[in-house]
Amino acid sequence: METLSEHQGRCVCGAVSITACPESLNVDVCHCATCRQWSGGPLMVASCGTHVDFKGEERISTFASSEWAQRGFCNGCGTHLFFRLNESGEYLVPVGLLQEGAAWRLKSQVFIDQKPAFYSFCERTHDLTGEELFAKHA
Repeated sequence: METLSEHQGRCVCGAVSITACPESLNVDVCHCATCRQWSGGPLMVASCGTHVDFKGEERISTFASSEWAQRGFCNGCGTHLFFRLNESGEYLVPVGLLQEGAAWRLKSQVFIDQKPAFYSFCERTHDLTGEELFAKHA
C-alpha cells in the first residue's frame, strides 16, 4: 500500500519553493514535441491536483503553451515548476523537482507516437498516442 505525503521541492536558485501532495506515486511521461523541446527530453511528472503551494510566487513566470495548459518556471534560474491544465487547474509537477526518496513508479506514457527512437524505458506502462489522449479527454 502506498503512503502519500506532502513533498517539497525548490528551483535550482532557491527563489521558488513548492509544497504538493501527489495524488499517487505514479510518474507519467509525455513525449510530445513541446515537452521535449521545453525540458530537453521527455517530461516526467506527478499529478498533484489543485492544491499546490508556492513560496516566491513573484519569481514564477508562466507561458501559455497551448489552448488548454500553461507551463510555469522560475524566472531567475529557469527551473521548470509545473504544467497546469487551464480548465481543471490541475498541476502536473516535474517529479525531479519533488523531494527524493519517494517510491516513484513509471505508470504511463503519452504521445508515445512522438517518442524518438533513440531512447526507451524498460518498465511496462499504459501508453497512449496523442490522438488517443485527446479522444479520452474530449
